[in-house]
Amino acid sequence: MENMKLLIDTNVVLDLLLKREPFYQDAAEVLKLAQRDGIQEYVSASAVTDIYYIAHKMLRDSAAVRALLQKLLMVVSVAAVSQREIFHALELPWSDFEDCVQYSVAFINEMDGLVTRNPGDYKESNIPVWQPSQLLQRFSVGNQ
Repeated sequence: MENMKLLIDTNVVLDLLLKREPFYQDAAEVLKLAQRDGIQEYVSASAVTDIYYIAHKMLRDSAAVRALLQKLLMVVSVAAVSQREIFHALELPWSDFEDCVQYSVAFINEMDGLVTRNPGDYKESNIPVWQPSQLLQRFSVGNQ
């Protein structure tokens, strides 16, 4: 699919950066899709701070976490979280506000989908939500 825009959820990025098994391989393959023509991957600006916080808590090494984030941001773009996205998120009836913000970023920026390990968190989504393995199957990538 040409010009496909995907928001990558925090948990998928953490699976990659922290090499969390059994999710690491699928997360790595999802991020490799960003190297294909026509596929743009994003993380939300708010997710970057969450990713830093959680990765630092696990690794306890600021320099290493910063280096990982710099490598990540060479592959994916950062989608802004502005007042518009926050107001949209506040209108959603979902219990997890972080999920509301992630969805709002994807929705307002007209993303073609959201990639997460927790698709159940986005049951009411008006855009496609894929687990990493589902997205990889769609593109025939990985260990099918």
